[in-house]
Amino acid sequence: MGQSVLVLGAGMVGVSVALHLQRRGRAVLLLDRQGPGEGASFGNGGLIQREAVFPHPFPRDIGELRRIAGNRAIDVAYHPLALPGFASPLLRYWWHSEPRRYAQAQAAHARLIETCLDEHLALARGTEAEALLRPIGWMRLYSDPRMLEAAAAQAAIAAREHGVGYALLDGPALAEAEPHLLARRAGAIHWTDPLSVSDPHALTLAYAKRFEEAGGRFARGDATTLRRAGAGWQVQAAEGVQEAAAVVIALGGAATQVTRPLGYAPPLFGKRGYHMHYRLQGNAVLHRPVLDTESAFLLAPMRAGIRLTTGAEFAAPDAPPTPVQLERAEPVARRLLPLAERVESVPWMGVRPCMPDMLPVIGPLPGQAGAWCAFGHAHQGLTLGPTTGRLLAEMMTGEAPFLPPEPYRPDRF
Repeated sequence: MGQSVLVLGAGMVGVSVALHLQRRGRAVLLLDRQGPGEGASFGNGGLIQREAVFPHPFPRDIGELRRIAGNRAIDVAYHPLALPGFASPLLRYWWHSEPRRYAQAQAAHARLIETCLDEHLALARGTEAEALLRPIGWMRLYSDPRMLEAAAAQAAIAAREHGVGYALLDGPALAEAEPHLLARRAGAIHWTDPLSVSDPHALTLAYAKRFEEAGGRFARGDATTLRRAGAGWQVQAAEGVQEAAAVVIALGGAATQVTRPLGYAPPLFGKRGYHMHYRLQGNAVLHRPVLDTESAFLLAPMRAGIRLTTGAEFAAPDAPPTPVQLERAEPVARRLLPLAERVESVPWMGVRPCMPDMLPVIGPLPGQAGAWCAFGHAHQGLTLGPTTGRLLAEMMTGEAPFLPPEPYRPDRF
């Protein structure tokens, strides 16, 4: 058992961890109650976000807070009865967003983001995953010239301090780049570095296939059955009890269901999101993903159609889906792009696992020898899966980590 590892959670993060460990000579069993990539990795904007070097702080502007509190926005919605359960992590989020503390978090976050393209391409090279990674970037559209000017100033800082590539487009240049947009905008920031994924689920499956080709195994099972087994760990899989010397908890928003019984309960909270695919009318085309700042939704061209994604919804974990943000966004999106009928009858819903200090949890689980954490990536699980996989695998196998791991250590909470 000395070289064996259980990886719990088969999203982009868990699959990447499993693949990196398998390549380093560990015997890895990847376990999930669903198939690989069927959780939060299935539903997202499909962007490997090299430009996302500035995490989103908690709003501190009174006008913005009043807008959100009205609970009628496209980008944020909440269930009023669920808010008491979010009070503690959101207060911590507000505290960590203070400018000095935010600057520390931003620096650590950027170190991860700066690696994302290289780490994805290293896993995708020579596989069908390469064709899924489109080097087309994405655009953020602006109606207000003053907001566009401020965004351009922020983009210049990202370029200067973090090597981020971008292009500033005025209204006519935007119309030329995306001629089928129905509404005029003042301009756009075209983030040129990010990779746009035509099928995020297929990308996770491609990495999972590479893991199995390297000798790894996948099994369905219940991660909440994790228990000590002597000096190692055991879990119940469909094929019976499985044991290993070490375990990695990469369960996204469900991670604390497993860590809490082990004495570790970090302030992880979930933000629900929805998506729906649409066909386009006639010969209309969307060449690259676009995010409309005024309305705060993303439209992304994918294999299944044009994916419309929502912002964040705060709800109890067991609350039924309430896709009100999609209902609010769809008529606005139809005024921006000639959308035809919906592809699916029911919207997809998933949970983004967030930490109040805007940094993921990567490293040894406190007080539990042989247990490791890899969760809390918020909106960047797809982006940072391979980076996290490499960093954690290097830590677990005694290699020198290619990034300083201290800012992400679990015992910071």
